[in-house]
Amino acid sequence: MGSRHEKLIIIGAGPAGYTAAIYAARAMLKPLLIEGIQPGGQMTITTDVENYPGFADVIQGPWLMEQMRAQAEHVGTEIISDMVVEADLSQRPFRLKGDSGEEYLADALIIATGAKARWLGLPSEDKFQGFGVSACATCDGFFYRGKNVIVVGGGNTAVEEALYLANLADKVTLVHRRDELRAEKILQERLFKNPKIDVLWDHNLVEVIGADDPLGVTHAKLANVKTGDETTMDIDGIFIAIGHSPQTELFKGQLELKTGGYIQTAPGSTATSVEGVFAAGDVTDDVYRQAVTAAGMGCMAALDVERYLASVEAHAEAAE
Repeated sequence: MGSRHEKLIIIGAGPAGYTAAIYAARAMLKPLLIEGIQPGGQMTITTDVENYPGFADVIQGPWLMEQMRAQAEHVGTEIISDMVVEADLSQRPFRLKGDSGEEYLADALIIATGAKARWLGLPSEDKFQGFGVSACATCDGFFYRGKNVIVVGGGNTAVEEALYLANLADKVTLVHRRDELRAEKILQERLFKNPKIDVLWDHNLVEVIGADDPLGVTHAKLANVKTGDETTMDIDGIFIAIGHSPQTELFKGQLELKTGGYIQTAPGSTATSVEGVFAAGDVTDDVYRQAVTAAGMGCMAALDVERYLASVEAHAEAAE
């Protein structure tokens, strides 16, 4: 296969990647976007989206991503279907290798590979994903007003999700496989004080039970990890909150990473520890993880790249 040299390459096709592409293309940088294995990212498994600004009616996550993609192409982004399997950030231009065998060279790079929610791996969990099983309370909690939900997990994410859901749901049960939480003490205090939240210790979720037509969750089968006893609980929604994994495997040992594997960026910037490499969206954001914040960071990354490339060109001219 051949190799191609581009001024700017964007890896990842979610809100961050597409927004970076829109801004970069409008700045005449002719970006090449490599979309990876799941174009649209986590938004493609988010059905109803009600919190993305600009849409009064409920929109679908996959539709929003199609619109962003079309907009990026319309303003001049080239989008290709390949998956980056190797990245060498130690030399200029940066070198990427695609699963197709193609080699890509880039003067500047925006990493927008996102993160994926960790799941328990149950077949029934997979079946009801988006239909009563969620990994994001701020995305989907609204649909469970006055209902009965469980949150699975014991860290900060799980406790924050439970507290958030307690403002909306009638009853929240936090299910944790251990007999103590890993969450920060201040969060634990707030959790234990909340009259709408119960904690079920030493239990695992073993099966999601629901209806097929329409698809929806009705019960959760839980098992005591010490005795093996199983109980079935009437439930309307299940939130899996066992953390997220940023897609940073390609960059380990090459870029400075934060705890949890997220890419470290400079304060108030999308610049990484390697000059000319920028990161945007959930791959660097372990706090907010929303489509709108990812899009905002995509915009920042494109503006940062534009400044970076202009300064590189200015230096080159001065040296001549």
